[in-house]
Amino acid sequence: MTQPPREARVLDAVVSLVDSLLADFDVMDLLTELTERCSELVDVAAAGFLLADPFDELHVLAATTKQARDLEIFQLQADQGPCLECYATGQPISVVDLKAEEQRWPRFVPAARDAGFSSVHAVPMRAAGLVLGALGLFGSEPGELEEADLLVAQTLAHIACVAILQEHAPTPSSVLPQLRSALASRVVVEQAKGFLRQTLDVEVEEAFTLLRSYCHATGEHLTDVARQLMTDRQSRPTLVAAISEFATSSAP
Repeated sequence: MTQPPREARVLDAVVSLVDSLLADFDVMDLLTELTERCSELVDVAAAGFLLADPFDELHVLAATTKQARDLEIFQLQADQGPCLECYATGQPISVVDLKAEEQRWPRFVPAARDAGFSSVHAVPMRAAGLVLGALGLFGSEPGELEEADLLVAQTLAHIACVAILQEHAPTPSSVLPQLRSALASRVVVEQAKGFLRQTLDVEVEEAFTLLRSYCHATGEHLTDVARQLMTDRQSRPTLVAAISEFATSSAP
């Protein structure tokens, strides 16, 4: 089957994401979908979002692969890399070949290459004159992104900002509470992933996929189900049983 033209796929993704924003949506689920869409539409192997808290500390919010998530975390630990530079300057970063940037990022470059990435790019997440974070793009081969690719990535970063800020007009006073809310959602989802990993004896990425798929199937919010798992001890056994049964019934 012939794949639709790239322009049509981009428009379809934007329309689908905006439709989600106009309906009842879960911010963590939507941001995960945004990274997946970015990896599909832009010539990169993986993508991930970093979001800043009110104290300018960056956190990994979503990533398409374990390698991308681990590398985003490594950037934070090493205090160097394209997403940190993009966040600090508010400008897009594009590195065609990581081998040429070892002096620029002496710790990040070897880690990125060990993870299988040869090129990196980042675009800022902006609202109300503030830089909220960065969208990182990781390529498995050396090469620059075309202008159209960067435009797609920046568009998805803008949609991510709208998702985080929801319907509120972005002003400096309204941005910070929304950041706190998004980061609180990230924490509870991470806790639920770890809990399911241990309870169901699966890998952490499989636990997240299972949790997210269960929420899609039941029409519940990812963050709501994660919070119920972590805070409602009375209903937790029933919920775990339902998720486990869903995993069994949906297995190929």
